[in-house]
Amino acid sequence: MSNNGSLFPVEKGIILAADVSDLDQLQRLVQASVGFSEVVGVKVGFVLGLKYGLSLVVSTIDRICSIPVIYDHQKAGTDIPQMGKPFAKVCRDAGVNGVIFFPQAGPKVLEGFVTAAFDALLTPIVGLVMTHDAYLSSEGGYIVDEAPEMMAELAVRLGVKDFVLPGTKPNIVRRFATGQLGQAETASIMMPGIGSQGGSLSAAFQAAKPHRRFAIIGSGVYAAKDPRRAIAGFIKEVC
Repeated sequence: MSNNGSLFPVEKGIILAADVSDLDQLQRLVQASVGFSEVVGVKVGFVLGLKYGLSLVVSTIDRICSIPVIYDHQKAGTDIPQMGKPFAKVCRDAGVNGVIFFPQAGPKVLEGFVTAAFDALLTPIVGLVMTHDAYLSSEGGYIVDEAPEMMAELAVRLGVKDFVLPGTKPNIVRRFATGQLGQAETASIMMPGIGSQGGSLSAAFQAAKPHRRFAIIGSGVYAAKDPRRAIAGFIKEVC
């Protein structure tokens, strides 16, 4: 994806979360998506990345299909600003297309990691709120409620177009969709928590309008007896 461009130019779709433990499972998951144009990307995390190396994980996906790969380091963006450049270089060299940051360490880190991603021709995706309970202070968590709003405002000013919001919390998705993200031209909202965590795909998509919207789905597909059938079921809700 080119610098300052959104990773997914389509209006809506499904991103597979490959939270599996080995390459065989990864191959089966990606193979199950072949032929479904609504599956627009694959998100991989630290389990596969640390176990096999990010380059091998990306090449395993590329051998099956041509689909953007997002790396979610869980959670990048909590280091010092200077680590943005080496992080971006590692991801770029591995063949990753997009990277997710949860910039909980402050605005300098957000700027450092986002700028480094753009410089490396990666698409930065900024996470704002997580799916689980007790994340924000109003829920009993450590993150003050105003922090994600400040993250969103700075990210938009830096040119970020892609964001992560919790599919389990459509009220929060709606608040950002009509608020801070309204300042981002052609923003996209990627929403995990659909399926096993209790999030409703249709409710999440409704809350994300008028922005481009994508469901991030993991165990709802890879743990299914028939992953292709599971994907087809989610696609019906997307359409």
